[in-house]
Amino acid sequence: MQKKTRKLKVFKANGSSNGLATSEQLRSALKDFKKSGKFIYAYGDFISQSDYYLTSVADSIFINPIGSVELKGLSSQIAFLKGALDKLDVEPEIFYCGQFKSATEPFRMEKMSEPNRKQIAALHESVWSNYLTAFAEFVKTDTATINSWTQQGLIQNASDALKYKMVSGLKYKDQVESLLKEKTDLKEDEDLKLVSIGDYISTVPMSTNKDQIAILVGEGEIVDGQASSYSDPQIASETFVKQIRKVKENDNIKAVVLRVNSPGGSALASEIILREIQLLKEKKPVVVSMGDLAASGGYYISCQADSIFALPTTITGSIGVFGMMFNTAKFFKNKLGVTFDEQKNAPYADFPNLNREMTAQEKTFIQNGVDSIYQTFKSRVAVGRKMSIDYVDSVGQGRVWTGDIGLKLGLVDALGGLDRAIQSAASLAKIEKYRVVTYPQDEGKMSEIMKSLGKAQIQEMYSAQQILEKELGVNFRWMTTIKKMQENKTRIWMTMPYIPEIK
Repeated sequence: MQKKTRKLKVFKANGSSNGLATSEQLRSALKDFKKSGKFIYAYGDFISQSDYYLTSVADSIFINPIGSVELKGLSSQIAFLKGALDKLDVEPEIFYCGQFKSATEPFRMEKMSEPNRKQIAALHESVWSNYLTAFAEFVKTDTATINSWTQQGLIQNASDALKYKMVSGLKYKDQVESLLKEKTDLKEDEDLKLVSIGDYISTVPMSTNKDQIAILVGEGEIVDGQASSYSDPQIASETFVKQIRKVKENDNIKAVVLRVNSPGGSALASEIILREIQLLKEKKPVVVSMGDLAASGGYYISCQADSIFALPTTITGSIGVFGMMFNTAKFFKNKLGVTFDEQKNAPYADFPNLNREMTAQEKTFIQNGVDSIYQTFKSRVAVGRKMSIDYVDSVGQGRVWTGDIGLKLGLVDALGGLDRAIQSAASLAKIEKYRVVTYPQDEGKMSEIMKSLGKAQIQEMYSAQQILEKELGVNFRWMTTIKKMQENKTRIWMTMPYIPEIK
């Protein structure tokens, strides 16, 4: 009996930055942990709704007596910039395919379109259903009851949470520590024997099997060219292609799991990457494991894999494209008194040009390009998923879906996390014993940066960016989005400049 009580896991709810699907995969792993006969305690001073989704798997949840558990439902807020652009005399020139391709709405509207509101409401419904099921498991009631508490706003503080059995007790941290000591047969004056995840991993023996399954990590926005070593994670076409070729040429690697966590990006970069994945697939099986987000270009690079796995709350789909430019002529003239003049020897020699309005023919050029790439997108999906182009269009139109709906629509093959994708890859490769390797083999971001920049430059660069992000918040993202559009004005995009934040 004593041996059994020593088997436990402590989960501290302290504000998680994980995406929905990542939290779902962690919760699944915690449930699997409990099958071993071990138990889980969770504690927090304040337990957010997303944290409660994780902690609800615990045997017992304790909350600080003056803390709180959040139960409020889901919301998504989008900032619309049209009014600001109007005041600045900046005219967005926008081209898109798909009634749900809402990526450009913040620049051309003052509120959500009805199709966009409809798709976000559907995302909420799918995610909330998962939350309610998890919450009801712990409380031991039905989902309708939990939902009614939410609608009435009944859970406002720790006492409310205890009254409705959302927590097991009200305790301070020292009281939880005393309880853990009791459970592990320690005296009050003895220290808890806690093992960090890092220490635990270091004890796991390394496999020596020659056969390998590679996890090829595609994280971040899809961009053209080389990855920038000092930016957020990127799937840069040239850099990522090199990694794909390393995997392809390694004969010890028998199958590949492409782990995609991306809102998309450049249409050209997405096509370049997909081409290399097609060539990789000719030599060895390729299975996709979708993370929190594998939409637009992220879905494009996934769609021709042998199998696609997603989690129920993965955001995927968004099969659609757009192009966008900004006419800044009035801004420069009316706000700064700056005008532009030029001489050219052909009608389109200065196209594209941010300092004048596009002609009708130039607008036709861009819309034709958008239409053509949307057709290509649909054809790539149709081939990979063995669907008709008409069907792809019916589930496309830029609409985003959760993984569980994507499964029903045929956009993914099965629900499951990275572990299930690895098992599928091994099965396709017909191997039973293997070791898992990860590409790119991370040297550490700071090591990469140090290769190209001096220490002082790094500190200055990061300090400036951190200050801007802290002070501007969500507006920083919009600033960088507009800057990106201006710098890449000839590009057509498969991306989500805003990601519907669900909280």
